[in-house]
Amino acid sequence: MDFVPSLPVFLAFSLALLLLAITPGPDMTLWISRSLRDGRVIGLMTLAGTSFGISIHTMLVAFGISALIVASPTAFLLLKTGGAAYLLWLALQAIRHGSNFVIKADGAAVVSKKGAFLNGLWVNLLNPKVIIFFMTFLPQFVTATDPNVTGKLIFLGLWSIILSLPIGLGIVYGADFMSTWLQANRRVLRGIDYTFAGVFSVFALKIFMTQAK
Repeated sequence: MDFVPSLPVFLAFSLALLLLAITPGPDMTLWISRSLRDGRVIGLMTLAGTSFGISIHTMLVAFGISALIVASPTAFLLLKTGGAAYLLWLALQAIRHGSNFVIKADGAAVVSKKGAFLNGLWVNLLNPKVIIFFMTFLPQFVTATDPNVTGKLIFLGLWSIILSLPIGLGIVYGADFMSTWLQANRRVLRGIDYTFAGVFSVFALKIFMTQAK
């Protein structure tokens, strides 16, 4: 299998990825927020959306499109502005609705499965930090002159999803486990709403301030 890196490179990549997977970011914040508000299924669909976004970023890096996006000032400005605006919208939604609209009267989640998936996807795709990260992180584990460089980049990107998945699942299930207790303590849950709104706003500012170089 020519697309599989050598064992030392594979192990080094896996270790670095595990450390990065436990670092909080917009994706993780969204998983927790959706799981607390709308339950495990919606949290899992949000996780699926962010994971699909990572697969798209992997393909963009492997085939060089990400470099073109970052190289274009206009495209990069539109990307980071859109990403920041979307996170600010999520912050506003957390304040306006949040725990007051956790479950409908019929027991259905407020956010649909499709909506949760798309939420996760767009938060991931509209984050220029993810593009820059993948452009700088993945290439460190391949050689430019390697004839199988594209295949190895794709393999590493997809492996990053597989390796990070247990961490994401643990976060979703943990948040869902806590939701029952939080439902009985609505003031605490409302405080969490404002906390997530603040976190999303901070990430929005950081994304907007991101520089391509």
